[in-house]
Amino acid sequence: MQATMKAVRLPGNNEVEIVERPVPTPGPTEVLVKVRASAICASDLSLYAGNALVGGAGAGKGTITPGHEPAGDVVAVGDAVTHVAVGDRVVVHLSIGCMHCEYCRAGFIQQCPEWKCVGFDTDGGDAEFIVAPEINCLPLPDGLSYESGAVMVDNFGTQYHTQKRLGVSGADVVAVVGIGPMGAAAVATAKARGAQVIALDVNAHRLDLATRLGADHVVDVTQGDALAQVLALTDGRGPEISIDCSGRPDGENLALDMTAKLGKVAFVGECPKVEINPSEQMIRKELEVIGAWVFPIQDYFEMVRFLLRHNITPHETVSHRYPLEDAATAFDQVAKRLADKVMFTFD
Repeated sequence: MQATMKAVRLPGNNEVEIVERPVPTPGPTEVLVKVRASAICASDLSLYAGNALVGGAGAGKGTITPGHEPAGDVVAVGDAVTHVAVGDRVVVHLSIGCMHCEYCRAGFIQQCPEWKCVGFDTDGGDAEFIVAPEINCLPLPDGLSYESGAVMVDNFGTQYHTQKRLGVSGADVVAVVGIGPMGAAAVATAKARGAQVIALDVNAHRLDLATRLGADHVVDVTQGDALAQVLALTDGRGPEISIDCSGRPDGENLALDMTAKLGKVAFVGECPKVEINPSEQMIRKELEVIGAWVFPIQDYFEMVRFLLRHNITPHETVSHRYPLEDAATAFDQVAKRLADKVMFTFD
C-alpha cells in the first residue's frame, strides 16, 4: 500500500483544504524532498482567491498543491540523478523550463516559452513531500536554516539579483517602498551592499522590522507628505535608487517621483495597471527603470555566499509559523494583513 501525506489545496473563494495524497514517486531525473519549511508568498493569495497570478490552465483550479518557497531533505532520487543525493539539504527553485532554449541555457528559466511554476503549475511545498527536477534542487549550506532557505529562494534571491542589476553600492541612498517580505529582503540586501537605506510603509510594525534589518531612516507614509519627507532626508536630491515592493500604483508613482535625476527605479511588486507621467517622472529626469521578477538560477551560489559573508539570516523576516494543519488560519492571516511572512514548519 502506497504511503500517504498531508497536502494543502486551494479550491478558490478563500477556502483551504487539507487532503491526503499519495507520497509522490520521483521520475528518473527527479528528487523527492521531505519538506521542512515552506513559505506563503503574497502571490499565493491569487490561488487562495481562485484567480491565479501566473501559471497555465491548471493554476487556480484547486488541483495543485501551492507553495513555491520550500526547503527540506532529499529522501529519494531517480535512477538518472547524478548530483543530488539522499540526505542532502536543499531548496527548490520555482522555475521549471525546457532547459534547451536560449533563456534556459542562460539561466533565465522564468523566460522559457514552456515555463512552469512550482506551486502554480506543478505541486509545491505546502505538503509533507515534494517532487522536483534535480536541476531545481539547490544545496542549502549548514549555516542557513530551512526557514532561511525557503525565504531566500524567492525574496532574497530576487532582491540580490535586482540590486546587482541596479549596481547598489555605498555611494547610494536606496529607498524601499513597501516593507512586506520582499521589501524586508530589499532593506537587508541594500544595507549589506553598503547603501544608506530609507524604508517606507503604512504599518508601524513593518517599519520596526526595517529598522532591525538595518534601515537608516523609516517613513510612515500615512503621516504627512512622504515625498517631502524623503527629499528632506536626502538634501532635496532624492535617493539615487528606489525599489518598489508594494505593487501599488501610489507606491510605484512615489518611487518615480522621489528618485534623483539620473537615478534608477526597480518595480518588483506585482501591479496589473498603473497610470504614470513618463515625461515628468522618467524622460526629463533620465531615469533608468527596470522590472524585476524571479531571480535567475545561476545567481543562487553567489547569493548564498553574499548572505553568509554578511551574516544575513533571512528567517528573521518570518513573522508567523504554523503547522500544515493550520493552513486555513495561516492564509486567512496573510489575506487580512495580520501576518507578513508566514512559514509552514514540520517536525
